[in-house]
Amino acid sequence: MSRVRIFFLIVVVILSASSQALCDNKQSFNFFDAKGVRIRYLLQGAGEPVVLIHGLGSSALLNWKLPGIIDLLSKKRQVIALDLPGHGGSDKPDKQEAYGVQMVEDVVLLLDYLSIKKAHIVGFSLGGMIALKLISQHPDRTLSGVLGGMGWLREAVWDKMSVPNGGSTPTACINSMGKLAMTEDALKAIKTPVIILIGDRDPLEKLFVAPLREERKDWPVIEIKDAGHLNCVVKKQFGEEIVKWVAKNSVSP
Repeated sequence: MSRVRIFFLIVVVILSASSQALCDNKQSFNFFDAKGVRIRYLLQGAGEPVVLIHGLGSSALLNWKLPGIIDLLSKKRQVIALDLPGHGGSDKPDKQEAYGVQMVEDVVLLLDYLSIKKAHIVGFSLGGMIALKLISQHPDRTLSGVLGGMGWLREAVWDKMSVPNGGSTPTACINSMGKLAMTEDALKAIKTPVIILIGDRDPLEKLFVAPLREERKDWPVIEIKDAGHLNCVVKKQFGEEIVKWVAKNSVSP
């Protein structure tokens, strides 16, 4: 098993345990049907929409609400934060067809459900993979993009995974992650403004962010001080950089 696979498996174990412990939180949630899969989401604030997509083994509550990012953004924006299938309070299908690129389409279905034409798309880790794929495949639905703790998932890097389930996240979800890989041509074709936020101690920087720097020199890369991978979202700078980027690329005050 490669070091990258081991790293993501450890992430799943740690975050799945934390997410499970928070499942009874009294936060008010909403639900919608994404082609037969029940998806849970949070909706807070008013204004230009911002979609938040969490990481592997996490949830909207753990990744975005508890660190204060939803509260920070919702002061001026409408924030939509979903639990991906296989995570949090959403359904947990055991078939790979429910994951991979379908998770990109689930975000688009949620935008349709809420009658939102365009939004800022923010993703962390696995959510960053989904965000970049969405920006590439649905540029007409995006205002800007933020990739947190993630960069470019190249087709040659992530071969088909086959790892044991390390937590509550279905193995089918983990095995589908390679389908979120992107070609060089697709990456270069993106016109939506994108920023990368990466911890200065994040071990994934060399594998995912360094290659992205070479191909998209026009995309700013901001290092979050004293941050690894898992703790990046709790750093004050992380939330502040998202707020600044959204404001910079906003079409409304």
